[in-house]
Amino acid sequence: MDTFDRNWRELQLETLVDLSLTIGGVLSEEELVEELLQRAVGTLDAGSGFVASLHPGGQEAVVRSVRLPQSVETLRSFFESDFLEELAAGRVVRAIRTTSDPPHELLAAPMLWQQKTLGIVVLGDKETREGRIPFSDSDARFLLSMTSMVATAVATARRVGAIERERQRLADENRALRDVARREGFVGESAAIQEMLDLVRRAAPTGVNVMLRGESGVGKERVARLLHSYSDRSGGPFVPLNCAALPETLLESELFGIEEGVATGVQRRHGKIELADGGTLFLDEVGDLSLALQAKLLRVVQEREFERLGGRERIPVDLHLVTATNRDLEEMVEQGEFRQDLYYRLRVVVVNIKPLRERRTDIPLLARHFLELYGERFGRPGLLLSREALAALLSHSFPGNVRELENAIQAAVALAPGNTITEDDLRLEAEGGQQATGGELVSLGEMERRHIESVLQAVDGNRQAAARILGIDRTTLYRKLQRFASHDAEHIN
Repeated sequence: MDTFDRNWRELQLETLVDLSLTIGGVLSEEELVEELLQRAVGTLDAGSGFVASLHPGGQEAVVRSVRLPQSVETLRSFFESDFLEELAAGRVVRAIRTTSDPPHELLAAPMLWQQKTLGIVVLGDKETREGRIPFSDSDARFLLSMTSMVATAVATARRVGAIERERQRLADENRALRDVARREGFVGESAAIQEMLDLVRRAAPTGVNVMLRGESGVGKERVARLLHSYSDRSGGPFVPLNCAALPETLLESELFGIEEGVATGVQRRHGKIELADGGTLFLDEVGDLSLALQAKLLRVVQEREFERLGGRERIPVDLHLVTATNRDLEEMVEQGEFRQDLYYRLRVVVVNIKPLRERRTDIPLLARHFLELYGERFGRPGLLLSREALAALLSHSFPGNVRELENAIQAAVALAPGNTITEDDLRLEAEGGQQATGGELVSLGEMERRHIESVLQAVDGNRQAAARILGIDRTTLYRKLQRFASHDAEHIN
């Protein structure tokens, strides 16, 4: 062995040792690809180089290139045979090109891990001081050693990334569920709720985009969770994001994630889209997205891929998209405030959730549900709701819908001095006698009449249920209704 060969082998050994120490820490996949490209090109004196890590389906994940095309598909045309099949078999592939333009010789090696091709390396034209010389068998073996080491590191980086995504998803989900542990299902037995639930059960397994329409506080996130639990992605993550809760600059990074190094001290962070891979992404108040973010979301909907903020790599994603809004998107489309193409792609199936005032028969069920829920949470089980308190709930308009009802019961459970929740304990925002009567002063008899009519309307005319809520028997209620009718007849005559 002459001095040159000895020095060359020492350089290769030193490179492998140095590379193993470098990748021994937890590097990102992007850093590993970059490191491999620099080491391979520099140590083997290549005039050009290409390194790509691959997703399980064969799509490019991370690509780095020096004076070579930046796609596997273009490089494939440089080889006579399908070099990807040969690489998958663990072989190093050579190619000689007769064109006048470089590269004239190519050397390709696989990044194999547990018989899986995690990536490929292609080097072009070995150049020395004496000129261009062929890649040797020793070069091929050395390149294969490097790619094998990096393949193991890439597999580790992916496992670490998956663990981090799962950790962040669980943290987000725990924050969402920390305050209130909700039961499975949607509380309500009204015809409007049953119709809505039937549509949810039919739409969920299809995986189509669903848009939830309804006022603030009607329970849109609860319905979105139902869609997730009824879908074939129920084993995956459910990732919610309120688009109205953050300014646009923060919302973009929260949605798409951010690459490391975008600004000083910034570390890579996965966005909600990436965290929802394999599950459901719920975008509440989607009408608050800016036109710029709407364009980026449209790409996710159409192409099922995205780029992190400050990144260049296209990341494929497989998710079920559920959106919600209480805004008039149709008018926003006409005014140019919401993209028409995005609007039609989001509203493949529309689920309308009725406000609480239009399904008052659900109020007693919801009130008892929250009474039981917060009674157990605050250590006050067995609390009861007085007839007067229930009647007050039934006659209230609930502009805040279910959320307002929940907050009223929660406060009452926490503050009520006795074992029975009274009307005063509910602390409902007074809608005012003047509002209820159009501003005029009325007699007690007229107030009684209007209250009875309100309760009857709330229970869809069921006199037995109304009498129970009012605390009177059905005969007394019938006599009062007869008296009201006679009084109206006298005024007509």
